[in-house]
Amino acid sequence: MLNFFPGPSKVYPEVRSYLQDAYDEDILSTPHRGEQFVQLSRAVVGSIKRKLNIPQDYYIFFTSSATECWEILIQSLTKHKSYHIYNGSFGEKWFQYAKQLRPNSEGFKFDVNEPMPVESLQISSDTELICFTQNETSNGTQVNATTILNLHNRFRDTLIAVDTTSSMAGLNLKLIKADIWYASVQKCFGLPAGLGIMACSPRAIFRAKQINERGHYNSMVSMYEKMLNYQTTHTPNVLNIYLLKRMLEDRPFIKTIDQKLTDRAQELYTFFEQFSDMKLLVENEEVRSKTVIAIEASERLVDDMKKRALYHNIRLGNGYGPWARNTFRIANFPAILDEEYEELKRFFLHYYA
Repeated sequence: MLNFFPGPSKVYPEVRSYLQDAYDEDILSTPHRGEQFVQLSRAVVGSIKRKLNIPQDYYIFFTSSATECWEILIQSLTKHKSYHIYNGSFGEKWFQYAKQLRPNSEGFKFDVNEPMPVESLQISSDTELICFTQNETSNGTQVNATTILNLHNRFRDTLIAVDTTSSMAGLNLKLIKADIWYASVQKCFGLPAGLGIMACSPRAIFRAKQINERGHYNSMVSMYEKMLNYQTTHTPNVLNIYLLKRMLEDRPFIKTIDQKLTDRAQELYTFFEQFSDMKLLVENEEVRSKTVIAIEASERLVDDMKKRALYHNIRLGNGYGPWARNTFRIANFPAILDEEYEELKRFFLHYYA
């Protein structure tokens, strides 16, 4: 099966041998307070900083998912409200969840074909956390590095948190321009679902200590104190942390991966522009995602393409949210091989050209 679903997506083929190694090395039953796990955790933190170009003074935490990070950030870094900038379903869900915990939280929605309007944002001085999704998986848009820099420069005194679920480990993100970055591993990391990664600046940790919220197992201060010894507040997904270690060791540095995905994304966008019965959902090239390509067509045609592709052992991604019925999505993740995309192109040329 060729899997182009944008998460959970294709895992690296090496995962099969990693799993056998994990069993042989007794990773599956190692105590999470023991020295074997501490050494594993220490190694992963070092590798993820080195391979993904994360500042050395940022702190790395393990969570169950990116969704859990929503909860951690709102409960541990805000007392009153956060401000959410979004143009798609996942950014909006983060906002709606924040409102359940902090009813005063505010949101600003912008169009899928416009850049984030940083200069026109009216964010009050009592806002404690600014939140946005760098790569919106639901519609195939992204917030580019220049926009993030502009946001950072305009609101220097406010913490900024970034959801990078479908771009971390795929794009060379400039983490120094925001305080919190998080993702799940079932997309660009090329691993099974069940593990989240969160990187936090010293400023974010300082703020967490000021609030000193300790009412939950995943309170950030408690997580920070445990990770000083490379441990977690809970029994973690030790197997997936081991798989992460092995994957990082075998992958090139993020700058190389970024260039490959950027080039391949352009090829995919150019390829799909030739079909008269479908169009790219995101018309503005400036805000198109490099890792999730969204294609729009009639509901009938989208349904036909997904069913026909599945018959040929090709899994296309469903549309999501408002675009659930009239779009399909294609993941451009590192674990998917170039020859698999060539087979995908042959399929569309044969049936829909």
